[in-house]
Amino acid sequence: MNFLFPSFLWGLLAIAVPIAIHFFNFRRTKRVYFTNVAFLKAVETQTSSFRKVKHWLILAARVLAIACLVLAFAQPFLPGKNELGISRQGITSLYLDNSFSMQNEENTKRYLDIATGRLSELLGLFRNATSMQLLTNDFSAQEQALATSDKVRDRLTTISLSHTPRSFQEVYKRQRNLMARHESAGQNQLFWFSDFQKSTAGDLATIKPDTADRLFLVPVHATPEKNIFVDSVWLNTPFIRELQNNILYVKVSNSGTEAVENMVVRLFLDETQTSTASVDVPANGNAIARFNFSIKGRGFKRGRVTFDDFPVTFDNDFFFVLNASPVVKVMHLYGQLSGGRYIENVFQNDSLFQTQSFSAQNADVGLLQTADLLVLEGVEQPSGSLRSALTEFINKGGSLAIIPPDEPDASAYGAFLSTLGVSGLSVTEGSPQPVPLNVPNRNDPFFSDVFEESIRDESNVSLPSAAPSWLWGSSGAPLLTLRNGQPYLSQSTVGRGRLYLFSAPLEPVFGNFAQHAIFVPVMYKMAALSVRAQRTAYSFDEKNLLVAVNDPKPNAVYTLRRDKTELIPVQRLVGNQLFLELPLSNQLSTGQSFDAGYYELVQGNVVEQLLAFNHDNSESKLDYYSPEELRAAFAGMKNVQVFDKIDDSAFSKEFEAQNLGTSLWKYFLIATLVFLLIEILLIRLMK
Repeated sequence: MNFLFPSFLWGLLAIAVPIAIHFFNFRRTKRVYFTNVAFLKAVETQTSSFRKVKHWLILAARVLAIACLVLAFAQPFLPGKNELGISRQGITSLYLDNSFSMQNEENTKRYLDIATGRLSELLGLFRNATSMQLLTNDFSAQEQALATSDKVRDRLTTISLSHTPRSFQEVYKRQRNLMARHESAGQNQLFWFSDFQKSTAGDLATIKPDTADRLFLVPVHATPEKNIFVDSVWLNTPFIRELQNNILYVKVSNSGTEAVENMVVRLFLDETQTSTASVDVPANGNAIARFNFSIKGRGFKRGRVTFDDFPVTFDNDFFFVLNASPVVKVMHLYGQLSGGRYIENVFQNDSLFQTQSFSAQNADVGLLQTADLLVLEGVEQPSGSLRSALTEFINKGGSLAIIPPDEPDASAYGAFLSTLGVSGLSVTEGSPQPVPLNVPNRNDPFFSDVFEESIRDESNVSLPSAAPSWLWGSSGAPLLTLRNGQPYLSQSTVGRGRLYLFSAPLEPVFGNFAQHAIFVPVMYKMAALSVRAQRTAYSFDEKNLLVAVNDPKPNAVYTLRRDKTELIPVQRLVGNQLFLELPLSNQLSTGQSFDAGYYELVQGNVVEQLLAFNHDNSESKLDYYSPEELRAAFAGMKNVQVFDKIDDSAFSKEFEAQNLGTSLWKYFLIATLVFLLIEILLIRLMK
């Protein structure tokens, strides 16, 4: 038998008090005279012996009562089955997984509630502990301090689901940081109450618990049932115009072992149901739902895809934002400006386009990053700073159209275009004669909606002619070619952007392409395709976001606002690119929450953009580590113990028997009361 608080055994010295009272009883006896002396002696002998027995029994009852009371305070226990055991005097760190996957249910009870109940039972074994930590996925400031078991129990009632999943490497590091700051008299122990979801657990093989600590893994008995969630959404085109048919694709995934048939998926735009689709999602598979819709009015539209799926409901809604008919920003840099000012005129006829025109010699290269389409016209020799800016612009997703000057510098352009994948550039000598263009390929997506379907006879199609001022060997796919086989307009992909290369200037002496009817749809198509694919939604697991803002001001502070909640994320502004760092759970103020939905990006009182945030898909993948897999991951580590499940009502008793041993203080306390009762009975009844 061992004692939890052996210092209380000094209290056994109190046994000397009743013993001293018994042996040093100085009460004076009263002498009584009787006439019959013989009878008196007989009675006196009998009473004295009886009194001695009674006093010895009372003394024994008092001594045993005091001894049992002292032993009860010393808390004796029989050692547990596990030889390592644990120390209730050391630091006890309790991690309770409150991620959204703990919303799943077993027997109509959430995993989080099951884990909370078992953790509360465990706290009963640490009643007098003062060095305890309760850690959740919030990683809040109050979780970095030691508390009593009573305060930890009170906190259990306030824990809610968190949008920030944590890997067990992060959890263990957080627990060890606390223990490193506080020295404890006994051994430390760590507890993990979790469903041990594989998609968020991290690499368990990298966790090497300190051999001086005990680690207890307490898994919820989770089963990978069906769970439907939206993997992603995307548009058929990066450009949405109002009152036109648009197509939205939704990838729906099933992370469970049961197939789902005829599930109805609904599409809402600005909280109005626009379309529905029915999909069959196989087990551990996915399906694509297609929605046709049209939008009335420009600006940001709040989109939502929703369906019914139980019991996991946090991922039944997927939020996204559509920007209907956004303004296409066209920047025109010129060296030799054509007399007809064709580029400026073609885009000024439609309010959809916003055009700026600058001389290439005086242009601010920093403004290039704000454009969607950049038209470089008639620049004889691009300077070094301009070349670098053009290369960066196209690599980041911009579209660059190059119209050659009358007499281009072959060496300067050759070196520049070679970095963009154009090889074999040569300048045409003399005065070439214009050559008619071939009929474009209607199967090319670029010309899919340029020509009317009624025009079938291509021989009757009137096309312009052109006289090239330069030629090149290879540059992507030719969009327009001359009848002699030479390319007139080619399109190629460079980085994340597009490069359009013309072979002739727009001046009439080099052909009539700019005066022909095909010039307008070709330029419009280039501008429409230059709109970078809209970022419809963001995920909470993204630490850094990149958002383009209009007319940024120095020292401007941007805020994420939703209803009455306002968050100021860590931010950095570079040009018109705003870098945002999403706040984690522990970075939120008291009462604030960062839930899925729509957030306005506000600067001052102006709403710059509308952003949609959703929960991380990894939380929706219901695949868990089994106790056997956990034991295999921590094989050879004797200080790590894995429980089979925690839905057993006898969990705390089993834990106590294995690690704390059998506590005996209750029995000694009962024995104390029994001996006190015996003492009372001896005094009152034994006469």
